Amino acid sequence: MMRSCTMEYGKMLSASTASTLWNPRRKLLKAHDFKFRIEAQTRRTSQVGIAKPTNLTHLDIQGFDWPSPTDEIPFWKKQFPSWDVNSELPSQQTKDSKLMDIVHVTAEMAPIAKVGGLGDVVTGLARACLSRGHTVHIMLPFYECIQKHHINNLTLITTYNSYHDGNWIPTNAYHGVVSGIPVIFVEPSNQFFKGHQVYGGSYNELEAYMFFSRACLEWMQVTGTQPDIIHVHEWQTSALPILYWDMYHYLSLKKPRIVLTIHNMEHYGECRQEQLSMCGLDGSLYATFDKAVDDRTVGHNPERLSLLKGGIVYSNAVVTVSPTYLKETLCSGWLSSTLLRNHDKYFGIVNGIDTTMWNPSTDVFLPSNFDVENSEGKKLCKYYVQRGLGLTSGDHLTETTLKVPLVVCITRLVAQKGLHLITHAIKQVEELGGQMIILGKASDHRVEREFEDLADSVNEGHSIRILLMYSEELSHLLYAAADIVLVPSMYEPCGLAQIIGMRYGAVPVVRKTGGLADTVFDIDDESNHEMANGFVFEGIDEASLNFALDRAFACYRNKPEEWNCIVKKVMKMDNSWNVTASKYIKIYESVAAS
Repeated sequence: MMRSCTMEYGKMLSASTASTLWNPRRKLLKAHDFKFRIEAQTRRTSQVGIAKPTNLTHLDIQGFDWPSPTDEIPFWKKQFPSWDVNSELPSQQTKDSKLMDIVHVTAEMAPIAKVGGLGDVVTGLARACLSRGHTVHIMLPFYECIQKHHINNLTLITTYNSYHDGNWIPTNAYHGVVSGIPVIFVEPSNQFFKGHQVYGGSYNELEAYMFFSRACLEWMQVTGTQPDIIHVHEWQTSALPILYWDMYHYLSLKKPRIVLTIHNMEHYGECRQEQLSMCGLDGSLYATFDKAVDDRTVGHNPERLSLLKGGIVYSNAVVTVSPTYLKETLCSGWLSSTLLRNHDKYFGIVNGIDTTMWNPSTDVFLPSNFDVENSEGKKLCKYYVQRGLGLTSGDHLTETTLKVPLVVCITRLVAQKGLHLITHAIKQVEELGGQMIILGKASDHRVEREFEDLADSVNEGHSIRILLMYSEELSHLLYAAADIVLVPSMYEPCGLAQIIGMRYGAVPVVRKTGGLADTVFDIDDESNHEMANGFVFEGIDEASLNFALDRAFACYRNKPEEWNCIVKKVMKMDNSWNVTASKYIKIYESVAAS
């Protein structure tokens, strides 16, 4: 561990004058007019119907409040029973014998500042550790876009100053509760974190997150907070381990140890030396092979730094989100040499899901709940979605309707997710006589236009729906409706879609990579029959995908008993955060100060 003090003494001293009041120990669906009247609104004026059918194929559905694609308010925006699915912590969880104080420092948190899986992971892991008896807080930038009514008991607790680029910035810290988790919101008085979304504001994001990383440590120093573990996530907070060991550990923070989780190695936090100097360090001292220099820029003018590399070097433990992704990152990518040098502190742990939030037997977003012992409600959910999206019509739910395999793909529309395979799957599913629904948003305008054009060409029919949006409610409904969940990623550090899909009785079709390889095992692999739970392909070509889809469709149609056994098997799997949390806690214990 490198602990050389690499900053000017004047910057090292805390100049904060703190007043401490508390001391802790949706343009949604793109405007394609494919017979949908969709309005980008949040008001909900009619409550979704709830049914508990016993035999759906004989159900008289005329009296049920079925949705229609011509509804003024789309069915996923209707009024649902009021229930904070995130507020409940498992009450029967056994408490750990050795309890710790854990602080997560993160750029995202579900549901209030969620962009991707990072937010889900932070919330899920924090809740699981809380349920095991640990003290857990999350420190989060107080983004301007956060809807404050989602925060319980929001209170200003500390006013203090934190350093940035030669100035001490007045900063507020607020305390609130989100999803049952205590959260410290850090709000600087400058332009950082202003804007209508989590990322993409008019400020310099790299500088903002370096400020945030120091502001969190400064707040701990000002308030006398000494957690056992500071858990940082991704490049956004990877400056914190450097700042801790080369600055704050020499001041008053002696107890904490640092754990870094890398959720996706795609982003490195590229940084100029002078930018790192803005947070009070001497950036030039980190431009070495064994610290934070970006190996790809060695010999260039200028050489650059990588915050993620620095975080790997300076953290006490580094975790990535699946064992297979760990192996992949040790073998490829420019950071592989750094990870190999630090392999003794590098771990792979598969993410879990919040089984309170993702529970088909209690999910308030579903028209009918179901579980592994009584799956009739899943058929109703399927028909409900089919009716609502115009994929079927009629007054009676028939076996013919239920026999059409429904494939769902819920994803960010980025190259990582296998865009060419997703677009090919549309053709293949239609040729096989199935139906497919894609729910996702594209950050790249070119990709967005391509999918807009594709949606215009297919959304008028009765087989395919492309919904260019994100909706938490609709994602629950689609997982519940799906027979098959498709995840054809080029690479996938962990992946949550296949895990959530299985929880809701959707059989996964996935490409064998990263966390997908650790959670889905091919049905036709006789050497691994006990683990077999889906359909897997290895190639990145269309023929490989076709083979997996063909086998899945054939099993669904020709071997219904075998298919039902697979459905029951995947619904019984324990992918809860409790399993994952126990592995994280072992790592926490291994690095905690004695």
